[in-house]
Amino acid sequence: MEEVFVARQPIFDRSLRVFGYEILFRHSSFENFFSHHDPDEAATRVIHDSLHVFGLDVLAQDRRIFFNVTRSVLVENLVRILPVERTVVELLETVEPDPEVIEACRALKAAGYTLALDDFVIYPGCEPLLELADIVKVDFLASPREAREEVPRRFRRKGLLFLAEKVETAEDFHEALELGYDLFQGFFFRRPEILAAREIPSAETSYLRLLQAVSQEPIDFDRVEEIVKHDVSLSVRLLRFLNSAFFGWRSQVTSIKQALGLLGELPLRKWVTMVAVTGLGTDRPEELVVTALFRARFCEELAQQAGLEGEAPDLFVAGLLSALDSLLGRPLPDLLRELGVAPALQAAIAGGAGQGAAIFRLAIAYESGRWEEAAAIARQLGLDELALPGLYRDAVAWAEQTHRF
Repeated sequence: MEEVFVARQPIFDRSLRVFGYEILFRHSSFENFFSHHDPDEAATRVIHDSLHVFGLDVLAQDRRIFFNVTRSVLVENLVRILPVERTVVELLETVEPDPEVIEACRALKAAGYTLALDDFVIYPGCEPLLELADIVKVDFLASPREAREEVPRRFRRKGLLFLAEKVETAEDFHEALELGYDLFQGFFFRRPEILAAREIPSAETSYLRLLQAVSQEPIDFDRVEEIVKHDVSLSVRLLRFLNSAFFGWRSQVTSIKQALGLLGELPLRKWVTMVAVTGLGTDRPEELVVTALFRARFCEELAQQAGLEGEAPDLFVAGLLSALDSLLGRPLPDLLRELGVAPALQAAIAGGAGQGAAIFRLAIAYESGRWEEAAAIARQLGLDELALPGLYRDAVAWAEQTHRF
């Protein structure tokens, strides 16, 4: 089992009550500082581990949770898996306010997320982000007295909170109070606390049995429940997924049966297939898993563009299943038969008749660089062939980010 780490640092209000916690990437239990060559991967890893390994309730009880996000994590909407009412999306100081960033911030605000600006300094063009921000963080260790004073004085407005971070001494804290700061964070209160947990692996047989159970028409929910209940990792991942994501149930999901019933047939098939395929690829070259995820997303997007929204979930699953031969080293037709994959999905993967099969052929043709064949199928489906490069790029980006996550 792999041991993973995060650090948690409390944020206090003016009465020194805990307002929330910032969750930070850590590579080990003895390095209490950021040490990762890829900020995008670190940001996505923290979100993943917080949700699926530690659990948000363990990390922060019912308090707000601050997550640092890079530009890539922001514009790819990866934070949308986090619960709206508790998540503070903290834009790193490296995120510049270009049009795509502003649009992503507006979308998050419209969805109800709280937006914070990390290590803020005044610079030309900062106003668009300030207008959207709910919290502005000022680094007391790196900023001169004039800057620490100017930010809250110049930009104070109703609803905007100012957070003094890296407050190292009692003098820093009292200065921040006098300057009107609302929130406080730093070593004076508490150093980041490193937490460790072990990610529980699932056996390959569990993944295959689960794939077999959800490949039936209709899904045998009792069998799925039995498989998930007997695999601790799958049980934890399913319950945390439903309790911590964007579902917003009125009460906590506490049983596997309840979870499966709430999720429903099509979302369950999609979730299980993605979890199983990525799990089966753990010890394989990561490019194989990325290819499976890309193919699934590309098929789904093509179906939606072709007006086949009803078939999009099944084509997503077909894209994932089509990579099983590479992941398991066995002929694909044999695997699909053993899993009992529904005939319609088998037909789509095998290149049968129908629009769903045409979507799958288009995805494979484009992926393989057979441009003329892909364009001909696109015209047959009434798709704009000029849209294919953009859909392809979006699917590749989604697959890479999802695999990291």
